[in-house]
Amino acid sequence: MSEKQMLQFVRVDKQMPEKRGAGERKEDFHEIYKDFIEAKAEEQASRCSQCGVPFCQVHCPLHNNIPDWLRLTAEGRLEEAYEVSSATNNMPEICGRICPQDRLCEGNCVIEKGFESVTIGSVEKYITDTAWEKGWIKPVTPRVEREESVGIIGAGPAGMAAAEQLRRKGYQVTIYDRYDRAGGLMIYGIPGFKLEKDIVMRRYQHLVDSKVSFELGFEVGKDATLDELREKHDAILIATGVYKARDLGGPGSGLANIFPAMTYLTASNRKGLGDAVPDFEDGTLDADGKNVVVIGGGDTAMDCVRTAVRQGAKSVKCLYRRDRQNMPGSVREVDNAEEEGVEFKWLSAPDGFLGDNTVTHVRAQQMRLAAPDATGRQKPEPIKNAVETIEADIVIKALGFDPEDLPTLFDCPDLQTTRWGTIRVDHRTMMSNLDGVFAAGDIVRGASLVVWAVKDGRDAAEAIHSYVQAKAKAPEKVAAA
Repeated sequence: MSEKQMLQFVRVDKQMPEKRGAGERKEDFHEIYKDFIEAKAEEQASRCSQCGVPFCQVHCPLHNNIPDWLRLTAEGRLEEAYEVSSATNNMPEICGRICPQDRLCEGNCVIEKGFESVTIGSVEKYITDTAWEKGWIKPVTPRVEREESVGIIGAGPAGMAAAEQLRRKGYQVTIYDRYDRAGGLMIYGIPGFKLEKDIVMRRYQHLVDSKVSFELGFEVGKDATLDELREKHDAILIATGVYKARDLGGPGSGLANIFPAMTYLTASNRKGLGDAVPDFEDGTLDADGKNVVVIGGGDTAMDCVRTAVRQGAKSVKCLYRRDRQNMPGSVREVDNAEEEGVEFKWLSAPDGFLGDNTVTHVRAQQMRLAAPDATGRQKPEPIKNAVETIEADIVIKALGFDPEDLPTLFDCPDLQTTRWGTIRVDHRTMMSNLDGVFAAGDIVRGASLVVWAVKDGRDAAEAIHSYVQAKAKAPEKVAAA
């Protein structure tokens, strides 16, 4: 295909895959976008300008070779497109579904905004879904099996990505996770309408078929200490993620029916997976017929409001202390939530909770944006005597996540952490203060995106490989001396 044929953005309009209507999709937890057909994927990929400096690639945490696989897709060379896409990403079909492309690759497309960006995420998803369908994705078969073993704590995206990369190098890999399924937040945190669970379980099965061992329901510190795992393996990678909910004080914050976001989302996802969930079955965490107020403005808050809609909530309101333009969540997710009937209370922050034993109302303080804070964002400040009372049967706090106290949890007081509770590492080697113990993902950088976790997992695999190789050569140098 010629360069002229690729520059179709001047003739072909941007088009996302068909989206199910709000009325239909509110009735279930299935993904809201339908699949591209091959002709449409080729057409949309051909809109790429094949620019000399691809800012889509620059602003992708994995630095995916986006223009290359777009061109291959436009030419109908899908298997080659998948090979290029998967060369830098262990989960392209997952990133294609849940990455905030409007803030990353698509948001930095150099095509003039009047023509709109290329639908990168949807094409990425299509390429990999096709690869699975056609049987192009095979279990990892390393050319040489190594004797060294690596233990990975955490079966989320960072741990899974590192495991696959280490298996490619021939290491014997065991992943330990305290939950009964692999996937971490991808299974229990992200709702099915953004990421259906069979997509994640397919990746888990791929690792099993690649001879990665899983020890699920395994709690480090209880079933084995970190030091005991260090004795068992040549290297350890801590990739636990961060799960501890940031709390919200104020009058009435201890009332019943005020929940952290992960408690609410985990119950909903477990229900969807067919598990028995007592707090859901007795109605405590079921939003059906209830007035729901979600506090927060990130993607987790969007997951909560859209989940409540699907559970049949009477009303769903989202309180955020800044305005729409300063909201950290994906613009696309906010649009989807509004289509589904969510009401956003911009420039509104909780000032207290009312009720006898159980919350009945939220006092919402009206805010305005003042001078920027240390991060450069305008700082919200309260407007005097401007308070609204909002009816609430359930309040969900989606204020972000902090690390748990891992030195205590792992029964390893020597493990050093930062003042934020994340694991302190040498960022050149990704190793902690303990020899052979590495860390990656949210437990190092703080709560972030799945795509960053995948990148960190891949980098950690390389760091571990360098460490093991150097350690293996050390005795040879001593002998030679």
